[in-house]
Amino acid sequence: MATMRLSELEDEAWRGFLFAHDRIWREIEAGLAPLGVSMAEYSVLALLGEAGPKGMRMSDLAKRRVMSTGGFTRLADRLESRGAIERRRSAVDGRGFEAVLTREGRALLRKAWQQQYRDLRKLFFDRLDDDDLRNLAAVWARIAPEDEDATY
Repeated sequence: MATMRLSELEDEAWRGFLFAHDRIWREIEAGLAPLGVSMAEYSVLALLGEAGPKGMRMSDLAKRRVMSTGGFTRLADRLESRGAIERRRSAVDGRGFEAVLTREGRALLRKAWQQQYRDLRKLFFDRLDDDDLRNLAAVWARIAPEDEDATY
């Protein structure tokens, strides 16, 4: 019985994606480490930074991070114990909780944003021209989930 294999071009494209993702991820993570922020924590802080002063529902944050509720709760516990976020009962329905950045969380996020910006420039954007970026954006759009609520 024959085993299905990727074509040489498919294999080159797939391995290139995996190598680039792994390398960029590790180097960005290493840049955030002196701030005491993991990539998972950074992504939550960034989502809350984008959400503004109203914050976001905990369930929405977990969904956007593609995490289980329990795993996300532990991550939120760590951020709250560090004083980076605060949880509040939802003003909309009173049942759920919303997370908001504290002053300390906003300061930490600013430092993390600056570090990530420097790393992304060096590792990614400075190596590509506008045509490369347009092509990549088009590729990601074509393979994105069809769920309209899915965001990155």
